[in-house]
Amino acid sequence: MRNHPAIVLVAVLLSTLALPVSLTGAAVALPDIGRELDAGLAAVQWVINGYNATFASFMLAAGALADLFGRRRVFAIGLAIFAGGGLFAVVADDILLFNALRAVAGVGAAAAATSAAAILAGTFHGAARTRAFSAFGTTIGAGLAFGPSISGLLIELFDWRAVFAVPAIAALLVLALVPLLPESRPSGAGRVDWPGTVSFTAALLLLIFGFVQGPEFGWADPRIVGAFVAVPVLLVIFVRVQRRRADPMFDLSLLANPQFVGICLAAATIVAVLVPLLVYLPSYLTTVLGLTPGAAGATLLLLTAPTVVLPLLGGALTRAVPATLVIVVSVAVVAGGAAWATVLGPQVGTATLAGPLLSIGVGVGLSIGLLDALAIGSVAPHRAATGAGMINTSRLASETIAIAVVGAVLASTTAGRLADPGFTDGLRTVLWSMAAVATLAVASTAVLLRRGYRGQS
Repeated sequence: MRNHPAIVLVAVLLSTLALPVSLTGAAVALPDIGRELDAGLAAVQWVINGYNATFASFMLAAGALADLFGRRRVFAIGLAIFAGGGLFAVVADDILLFNALRAVAGVGAAAAATSAAAILAGTFHGAARTRAFSAFGTTIGAGLAFGPSISGLLIELFDWRAVFAVPAIAALLVLALVPLLPESRPSGAGRVDWPGTVSFTAALLLLIFGFVQGPEFGWADPRIVGAFVAVPVLLVIFVRVQRRRADPMFDLSLLANPQFVGICLAAATIVAVLVPLLVYLPSYLTTVLGLTPGAAGATLLLLTAPTVVLPLLGGALTRAVPATLVIVVSVAVVAGGAAWATVLGPQVGTATLAGPLLSIGVGVGLSIGLLDALAIGSVAPHRAATGAGMINTSRLASETIAIAVVGAVLASTTAGRLADPGFTDGLRTVLWSMAAVATLAVASTAVLLRRGYRGQS
């Protein structure tokens, strides 16, 4: 019974849906959390940043733990931690405790997500594996895409706490299926890179701390200056640790592969535009435009629905044009959409926002499936898992940093209130900055991918 593929697929896909919903869905609840828990903008930002930072930081370490102690066991532990963090957060009445529990849930999410992919790979083979991972990728996209809409509906039907209770309950349902899943672990699994994990996690958290707390403490505050000074020191330590290890968490030699670097840059840029908008646009739609949480979630479908329906089209396009061209054009479309979205304003309706939001969504949707395939295909087969882990970590780290930077800009322009006056101007500044960064990424990605192509020919 433990080797029944259908049960494996149901368990993995249900858990995979719950984890991203807990990220993007939480964004819709931020205004209500701030009001009920009497929390300022900096504290509320940690609801997202704490979860995302620990998710990103522990993903590769969780993969090593799964190889050492068994994928099913670590999957179960991850689900239990994620569910426990979510359910305890539901009853928390203090923002510091709430944020600490969200960070704990992020650790569980990292363990569950990494182990789920490994379980899927060990259960399915050949064409069945391709179909399974296609469903896996689509489910991740659906979780990110429909998280705000699901959360908006939950808030209107129940309360903002339901946004965190429902994913936790879903994780408990999957936990009940764990005894039916196969156990596996590879032979010759390496050790967990704890020095690398600690140095990378500390650097990421301190960088986020600096951006999130800077507007509140003051940019010259010794705590903020100290955080920013410590980040490069910790990154130097991380690099030295990775170079000395026989089985590094990050294989830095892959950075000499221009095609791989170009793909990671494209992936990081796309999520750095998409995810901060998923986090902060709901607050703008509810506080400035006066939409209900449900209506705000429905509006965000313009941005997110293409990420679910277009990945297959992106794959089909590669039969006519090079996949690398599709990636470059996708980043360019995202850049154009970000610039176009500066039309937003207090009197702007959903129809005006439809064009820019759909443009960004189309750019994301066309590339979301291709990026992972190209990243894995650009490295040697025996390094495929490392390549996949590095592109996923670059995505998560990029979106986490982008959320913090955008939050710092908005906190400065709105005096920590996320409301007009200041919200519209701040968001326009963010969008123009996103467009500029994405445009630079278009040129850089094109050059790197071309160099990689020449190196292979």
